[in-house]
Amino acid sequence: MSLLTPDSPLAQKVVPSPNQGERKGGRRPDILLVHYTGMRDAASALARLADPLAEVSCHYVVLENGRILQMVPEAARAWHAGASVWAGETDINSASIGIELVNPGHDGGYPDFPDAQVEATIRLGLDITSRWRIPAHRVLAHSDVSPGRKVDPGEKFPWESLHAAGLGHWTSPAPLGDGRSFGPGEEGQPIQALQAMLAMYGYGLDISGVFDPRTEAVVAAFQRHFRPALVDGVADASTITTLRDLIRSRPEPAA
Repeated sequence: MSLLTPDSPLAQKVVPSPNQGERKGGRRPDILLVHYTGMRDAASALARLADPLAEVSCHYVVLENGRILQMVPEAARAWHAGASVWAGETDINSASIGIELVNPGHDGGYPDFPDAQVEATIRLGLDITSRWRIPAHRVLAHSDVSPGRKVDPGEKFPWESLHAAGLGHWTSPAPLGDGRSFGPGEEGQPIQALQAMLAMYGYGLDISGVFDPRTEAVVAAFQRHFRPALVDGVADASTITTLRDLIRSRPEPAA
């Protein structure tokens, strides 16, 4: 499919990807999902995202210098989320608009995201969320919807800066320190309460009362986004307090 006019006025070029389809059931996007490309450079990432054999794509790519490229129309279903879940939704591709930031990722040295790239992501994200009325708490990381399977955009991504500019949900992380913590293998009511809070926020997690590998992966995903000072999958006092503060500060859905 070729595009003549970008959806966002901020897109500087259209690089069409064939890897797209219709949003299932006419689903309206209400999630903005942020990724990193995890490839050596922009050329490699763009080639893969446009390769029909790769069967992956996204709506927008943000280069290190802040240039924004569009690959799939916003009304279409790009193939960027893979096996994912959020707030009971399992077809995240139909529910979201995906932005890929060019960055080689954890396996490629994981450099900091340049200021120009972050600023462009903020402008693009504000434009998208305004036009589609996407709530702040549904501006998410790929790792949020695919814990244990994906880690992007990772703990270096400046979510706090996005929030300061009006994009995304955030609360100041509780400081690291002493206190009761919960980890793999533990069972009981405190674990059940932790799982219930994570599920309440949106993470795909069964409330079993057992701190199993899935719970560890979800806790690590939460830390990577909201408490990045230490990502270890252990639910310490800082993690639990930050989670509670996020739940309390999340706006109630409109009636």
